[in-house]
Amino acid sequence: MTESTDDDHPSSSGDADLEQIRTAVAHLTDHHSQLSELLDAVITLTANLDVKDVLRTLVETGRRLVHARYGALGLHDEHGDVTGLLTSGPGMDHFIEDGDQLPRGGGLIGELVHTARPVRSDDIPHDPRSAGFPPGHPVMTTLLGVPIRVRGQVYGNLYLTDKDEGPFSDDDENVLTALASAAAVTIENAHLYRRLHSATEDFQRQLLPELPRLDLYELDARYEPSSQAPRIGGDWYDVVRLPDDALCVMVGDVMGHDVHAASVMSRISNMLRLIAFTRREPPSMILQYLDGALHDLHDGPMATVLLARLEPDENGGRRLCWSSAGHVPPLLAVPGQGARYLDGDADPPLGVDPEMPRTDHTHDLPPGATVVLHTDGLIERRGHCLHEGMDDTAAVTAAHASRDLRVLCDALMGPLAGSFEDDVALLAARLR
Repeated sequence: MTESTDDDHPSSSGDADLEQIRTAVAHLTDHHSQLSELLDAVITLTANLDVKDVLRTLVETGRRLVHARYGALGLHDEHGDVTGLLTSGPGMDHFIEDGDQLPRGGGLIGELVHTARPVRSDDIPHDPRSAGFPPGHPVMTTLLGVPIRVRGQVYGNLYLTDKDEGPFSDDDENVLTALASAAAVTIENAHLYRRLHSATEDFQRQLLPELPRLDLYELDARYEPSSQAPRIGGDWYDVVRLPDDALCVMVGDVMGHDVHAASVMSRISNMLRLIAFTRREPPSMILQYLDGALHDLHDGPMATVLLARLEPDENGGRRLCWSSAGHVPPLLAVPGQGARYLDGDADPPLGVDPEMPRTDHTHDLPPGATVVLHTDGLIERRGHCLHEGMDDTAAVTAAHASRDLRVLCDALMGPLAGSFEDDVALLAARLR
């Protein structure tokens, strides 16, 4: 009889050890992959400064990281009440603000709200902490929720339900907690960024003048910052009543999109207002004088300007006299006659050559005529030339030439309001 050896028959304990090693390796591989995805997610989050986009990305990223079928983000006020609920998953991509549809803070969700600590459940329907589901709500089985703290206060809670395989693990909780921490920083930055946007836009608007009330003319104006950061730049409009019974109107655009451009814009517009009021000369002479002064005092900043006088003519009517320093020409609309940009070549922008002579152009204004001045942000379209934008703007102006001036200005700004690629300053004057 021969005795068997371990070499001839591997033991069952050896198989078990090998299986444990394989399981551990697989776990480490999965954990490494999850951490890699977490890092990618944090980079994606921190690159976004729009609050709603950040919240949506947070929920969808959380679902992907822990392989959850459904996700939700509850937003809280300072009392812990749910003020908004963003949901994600098959048939559940919504943002709910209706109080009647928001969670009341009971059950598992209530525990997360009141304790501000991670909450897990492996069997929601039979969990004694569960308060059940609202009518029509899909039945969910597993839950992982983590709080989101911003500056020490609970901003909201992130919930993930129905993991693909089995209950949520400690690794899932750790990864989701890390994601929530990164999201909190991004959310705070996004709110700060939004407040900065609002402050800079308010600053820009404070630099623009109030329109005067006139018997002979109806006036209206609009300003819309670029949808791209920063929401401050060098576009402006202005109206100056002159003692010689003329009305001076102008729009301009300083190169750049920052506080410096806004500062230069304020300097140029104030100088132009003063020169136009005191010299009372043709627009070409005023622009040439302004260009020289800017060159001598401020090293000649680059800007485009359209300056126009609505003035009496020899026959008792009104005419438009204008000069363009590299700017879009005036747009004239007459009821029943359509709308068109007036002919007249533009001279170079300010800051090119202060000694260069400039040109005046004139056009008679019939009663009811509307003159529209604007910066090029109104006609810029991605993938299209400026002439296409000018044609579209002229068509809109013609269609509204007989309507209230506010309606006309709203129609001109309407199609792209909130999504302009450049700042827009718009000024309209109608001869009553």
